[in-house]
Amino acid sequence: MEQSPKLAAFVLAVAALSTSACAASLDPEAPADEAEDTASQAVRAHNALTSNALTSNALTADVMTARALTARALTAEALSSNALTAAALRDPDARTLLKYIASCALPADESLTVSVDGVRLAFPGELGLAARWGQQGGACDGACRSWVSGCVLARLNYLGQKVSISVRGDRKELHADKAERAAFTRREATYFGDIFAEQPVYQACLPPGASAIPRVCGPSLEACAVEIAGPCDALCDEPTGDGSFPNCRGTVRRPSGKIAVGKAPHAGSVTVFLR
Repeated sequence: MEQSPKLAAFVLAVAALSTSACAASLDPEAPADEAEDTASQAVRAHNALTSNALTSNALTADVMTARALTARALTAEALSSNALTAAALRDPDARTLLKYIASCALPADESLTVSVDGVRLAFPGELGLAARWGQQGGACDGACRSWVSGCVLARLNYLGQKVSISVRGDRKELHADKAERAAFTRREATYFGDIFAEQPVYQACLPPGASAIPRVCGPSLEACAVEIAGPCDALCDEPTGDGSFPNCRGTVRRPSGKIAVGKAPHAGSVTVFLR
């Protein structure tokens, strides 16, 4: 199937995401030893995931495989025993994306260790935004998909370069303390969507005064991998005490071609702050 230029751009952006909170590398072959200097909770993250790893990977690009992933527990046993997910993990991009998914979903004291073609690969948890998914018999419901999606999208990087970011949202796991708020003061954007959907949603809104997202989109919003839904103050609830925008509503295209604001808010709205 032929990809649109916008989708191709998004793919290049997602492969540029890097590790999630507090500093573990998302490269399956790299050691998780890139600890940030001073971090509150586990919210500071390097980011270098490119859009290629997000949109062209074999794990979520196929709807049947994505359903198999979210319908079962995020455990090594469940991933290995399902033919669809086991086959998908032979794709390096799929393994890179799984590393981001695991770091967003699982707590810091948990890790997936999966054998792929005889090679054992570790996918460490960090933020714990969907801890139940990683338990025996677990699955990823709507709330899980929303939080994991927002977290993964927040780590896109246009150039695939690692940049320190502060990831915040209306969850205790994303709490930013006084020191972190003082170090990361520039609100970049708020990210939300559903990376597991049959028609994936990758959206963001811009804070007051912002007109670009160079880290994620590069020089132009028009070719951005993430769709800019509009201004956050028009699409989201009032910002919380740490400056993050909660419950953002994305935009949808009607059959008439008109763009409308969706009715259901994305609980997993994740705001990024830069130094």
